[in-house]
Amino acid sequence: MTPVTITQLRATATVDLMTAAAALGLGRTKAYELARSEQFPCRVIRIGDTYRIPTPGLLELLGVTAEAPATTARPA
Repeated sequence: MTPVTITQLRATATVDLMTAAAALGLGRTKAYELARSEQFPCRVIRIGDTYRIPTPGLLELLGVTAEAPATTARPA
């Protein structure tokens, strides 16, 4: 499974289940098992046979703010 970067997650409103699983270090079987049993660790939207994960909740679970951090000027 290809690693997922925070920049990639921030680029879209939702990600597929496998992208979310990769970000969380979960395998395919476990991710689908958790999604089907409504125990995936963040919100899951099911559309037919497709699972989508809203990225703000995923980023929060990962301990990352949804927006890029603001840069602050250091005092001289």
